[in-house]
Order: sequence, then structure tokens, then C-alpha cells
Amino acid sequence: MSRADDVVIVSAVRTPFGRYGGSLKDIDYYDLGAIPMREVLKRVNLSPDVVDEVFWGVGDTSSCKDPYTPVAARQSLIKAGLPVETPSISFDMACVSAMHAVKLAAMSIRLGEIEAAIAGGATSFSTEPILVRGLRFQGYRLGDVKMEDPLYALGYKDFNPVAVDSDNVAFEYGIGRQEQDEWALRSHMNYGNAWNAGKFKDEIIPLAIPQAKGEPKVLDIDEQYRPDTSLERLSELKTVYGTRAITAGNAPGMNDGATAILVMTRRRAEELGLECLATVISQVSIAIQPNRMPEGPGYAIQKVLKKADMSLDDIAVIEINEAFACVPLVSTKLVAGDNKKTLKQIRDKTNINGSAIAIGHPNTASGARIIMNLTYELSRRGGGYALGAICGGLAQADATIIKVE
Repeated sequence: MSRADDVVIVSAVRTPFGRYGGSLKDIDYYDLGAIPMREVLKRVNLSPDVVDEVFWGVGDTSSCKDPYTPVAARQSLIKAGLPVETPSISFDMACVSAMHAVKLAAMSIRLGEIEAAIAGGATSFSTEPILVRGLRFQGYRLGDVKMEDPLYALGYKDFNPVAVDSDNVAFEYGIGRQEQDEWALRSHMNYGNAWNAGKFKDEIIPLAIPQAKGEPKVLDIDEQYRPDTSLERLSELKTVYGTRAITAGNAPGMNDGATAILVMTRRRAEELGLECLATVISQVSIAIQPNRMPEGPGYAIQKVLKKADMSLDDIAVIEINEAFACVPLVSTKLVAGDNKKTLKQIRDKTNINGSAIAIGHPNTASGARIIMNLTYELSRRGGGYALGAICGGLAQADATIIKVE
């Protein structure tokens, strides 16, 4: 039953996700974030002063032109034309960030602190700089200077690369290279089918990208998608960082992109004459042992269903972010237990439009993308419940259940 204080989604948009070094590589980080902030209001013809606060996921400040305390959310919201009086928070929960931004916005709304907020995030792998440490006090006059690429063996210096940990967990679950490659191919195929059906037009903002010569290039598709992917091509790729099964083909790319969702109370939406696209039913956050990342979404799914007093039978469609192919494979297996019939039922409704392997994974933007894709998918189906889950560095995870009337 609908209530005036329900937290509802009234607008949700994102940029296309660019490949590493692709079409979005020259867009300044703050400008990238401003694109969906501006558009999420434009889509519903809403004045920027309606927004009470902005919650913004960031995963790395070194890509900003001001790497020291860049206040990315504030800089982007000012560029987007929001009032300078709009408070904001930029925070880092790695890949979980943008979904958690929606959670923080919903929590503040439910507390009565605010009535409307923009939640989302941005990532630009392409603008990641090469680092040189120690020069400040070492005073190099002769000798080599060591340069560091923060994108190499992506992960955390005091822990294994996330690919290594994920590979180990997948091996424990009996999930090998072929199964992961098959899931990766499925992601591309599902994305291609969804794209051809026009499913992404609701959420993607076509961008005009200036070219050195001629007219601007209009980007209206995610650049990570490879329509010519095949099992044969995937099987030829070498594994990374000494893993048994993880390759560039069954993992997402390092992508550029930004997402934004406008949430508010149902009462405020009705006052403004806005359509409620979806209702936020339940959200949870969890954390487990730092080397168990692929299990994170599975545990978050169990927790959010329990919190909502629902079962998987109530859920029409699921997305589990493909941080690696093994993440949805492990998490669905964890949720299903030893029941093969249940496992098939879960996987049949999981990532039906593809996920990060085909769409791309600008880490701190992906969580909001999942929520918006599920929102529009339910709308096309005539309503129902959907569940999204995403893991993040060192094994945190969020899950969200939404409802479309």
C-alpha cells in the first residue's frame, strides 16, 4: 500500500559508459558528473532548487584536477547548475558507492531531514594519472624516479588483487574458466538483445563527442559491448595475475561514466506533479571477510529479502553486478544452496539485460545504474519487484529492492 512518506524514484539517467581511453577520456571528471545531475532534472522539467542534498559516490580523487580534497559532488553540482546552497557529500565505498548513495539519500528522507535528493556517482579510469611518491622530501638530483600505475594489479596494496581473491572463491565453489566465459558471453548477448529492443534509451543520455575532424560523434551505446564476442575468442584470452580462470574477457573493463537518480517522498512527488517510476522498498549493507568478495552480493540478497519479509519468488528480475563473471555465479549458488532447480530459476532472471562485463563498470557509478535499469525493466513489464546487488573492494556489498506499480 502506497504511503505519502514512501521514498520514490522520479527520474534516473546516466551517460553511456566509455571504454578505457575511449570516447569519454577527455571529459573532465567534474564535468562528467555534472552531465547526469543536470539531465536527471531536465527529464522531469524540474527546477534545481527542489534538490535538498546530493549524495555522490567517488572511488578515487587522483583523477580530479584537484586531487587533494576535491569535493567532487559539490564541484559537479555547481557545474550542473544546482544552487550553490545545495549541501552534498562525496564518499567512497568502492563499487558499492552509487547504490549506497541512494541508500543514504533514502535514509535522510525517511529521517525527515530532507524531501528530495540526487544520488549517484562518477568514475573516470581514463584520466587516472601515473603516480610518483616520495619526491617531496627525498630531493632527487641524480638517479631514477620510480613511477607507479595505480591501475596495475587493481586492488589494495596490503591485500591480494581483487581478481586473485575472486578466483580463489570461485574455485572453492567449483566454478571454472568455461562457466565464467559462458556467463561473459551471455552478458554480451543479453546486452545486445536489450539494446536492439531499445531498452537502454530510457536511461542513456546520448552524448555528442567532439572529433578532431568533422562533425561530433554521437555516443548512445556503451562502448564496452562487443557484438562479435564468442566462446572461442574468450577461451583464447590469457588469465591475469596468475589466476586460474579470470581474464579480460570474463571481467568488466575499466570504464568511464556517471549516473544520477532523483529520489523524494511520494508526497513531494505528487505536489510537483511527477510520476513515481519506482518505490524503494528495502536496502541493506553488509561486509564479510575481505578476501570473499564474490559472496558479498549473495549475503546481501539474503539479508534484504529477510528485511523486506519477501522471498525470491516475489522478485521478477535481479541484477548482480559482474565485478567478475564469478561474482553472480558464486552469489546465485550461495543463495540457492544445493538446490539446482532453485539455482536455475535465480539465474534465469538474473542480468537479463547484461551487466558490467558488457555494459562496463565505472566503479562508483554502477550501483545507481543497476537500480535505474531495474526500474525501467519493471516498467516495461507492467510492474512488480526487482532486486539489485553489488559488491565492492575488500568485500562490502549492498542490495536494494524496488517496486513498480
